[in-house]
Amino acid sequence: MPRSHHPTTAALRAFILLGAAWLCPVRGAAQDKAEPTPGDTVTISPFANTTAGEFTPSRGFQIFTAERGSLNISFYGLFRYLNQMPGEDTYTDHLGRERSVRARKDLNWHRTMVWFNGHFWTPRLRYNITAWSLGSTQQTLLFGNLQYNVGRALTVGVGMAPNLTVRSMQGSFPFWGGSDRQMSEEFMRAGFSSGAFITGQLVNRLWYTASVNTNLSQLGVTAKNDPRMLAFSASVQWMPTTGEFGPRGGFGDLEHHEQVATRFGASAAHAGEGRAAPDSLPNNETQLRLSDGVYVFETGALADGITVRDLTYDVVAVDAGLKYKGLSLQGEYYFRRLSDFNASGPLPLSSIVDHGFQAQAMYMVIPGLVGLYGTTGMVFDEFDRDPWEVSGGVSFWPVGNRSWRLNMHVIRIEKSPTGSDFGYYTAGQSGTTFSLGTDIIF
Repeated sequence: MPRSHHPTTAALRAFILLGAAWLCPVRGAAQDKAEPTPGDTVTISPFANTTAGEFTPSRGFQIFTAERGSLNISFYGLFRYLNQMPGEDTYTDHLGRERSVRARKDLNWHRTMVWFNGHFWTPRLRYNITAWSLGSTQQTLLFGNLQYNVGRALTVGVGMAPNLTVRSMQGSFPFWGGSDRQMSEEFMRAGFSSGAFITGQLVNRLWYTASVNTNLSQLGVTAKNDPRMLAFSASVQWMPTTGEFGPRGGFGDLEHHEQVATRFGASAAHAGEGRAAPDSLPNNETQLRLSDGVYVFETGALADGITVRDLTYDVVAVDAGLKYKGLSLQGEYYFRRLSDFNASGPLPLSSIVDHGFQAQAMYMVIPGLVGLYGTTGMVFDEFDRDPWEVSGGVSFWPVGNRSWRLNMHVIRIEKSPTGSDFGYYTAGQSGTTFSLGTDIIF
């Protein structure tokens, strides 16, 4: 056997490559050529990150590079304590029925993401395989996407991708105020599913993305029970002053912009969506809720004993943001319409229109290390419930960059319209939620 192909030699070579990657890693997602110290100014290159959403890799460790292929591995992890108070409560939905609030109090290694990405055959053809796990729900999935770069104005891709309904769906994760989305955007948004997309820079400092997805959210919906309807969405973002908005376009000015960075954007989606289950079974589609926290496709959601089988979902959102010398401001306004109800019986209304906003502000009280922030949001709804929240928190980056963060987040919420087993909210909650966590990304 030739020496170069001997198993022991090959294993030794692999060990050396891994050791070199460990000793000389590629910098983390938020780092530049030099690690910033408190007060330093960092020059940030544009990073649109619209095509993979929360599955966008970090810079990670470069394991292998060759003309015909490469492999990079990066990682995200979050540990969190969450307490939704009060522990026991009830609320009344828009039809006057009493429902239980399912409040949580737990410690969890909450979220894990491992990204395997690189190019194949040509640098223009890139792959990204994501291992995604939620300890809170015991879910683990493996999926990916492929992208081919035609040029600056066009990249074509297929695979798991976001419905482009709100700005936070388009690559800013996990650089948010806390470790999950705010109430209004969580209520209005669609989720992730398999699809085909295009993205690029139309002109200087103006980016676009458009996507066709199999549904509003693929989580819990298999191909066998998915209705024969598709979701269409598009988004634009314009960054007129500096041509960038910080790493991943995320929240906060840890990087301390010396020149005002601005971003303006708009997103829209149109989709037909079904309950992904026969009338006799519980709904598998759990992305869409009414403003009282009830699933739209739950039997009796809009009228006792009546089941909505499918509907049309439309959403429009506009957003704006600013960063300057440690100050970060951003906000978004949403309009959502549910219509064209196909139900098992008569309904009291033909459409539901909700609109609302969220606004956030952060200031780096210790530049490069500690940021204080506050947020607020409200939903103006069809049933005159008008849910709202006010929240605030503090983030500490111990090494002076976004690779490692400690975060405390407190929310006062009234009549939560949204809920999940992995976010900050539980449907119908009026009370306080406290979160304390730490996350890493490299």
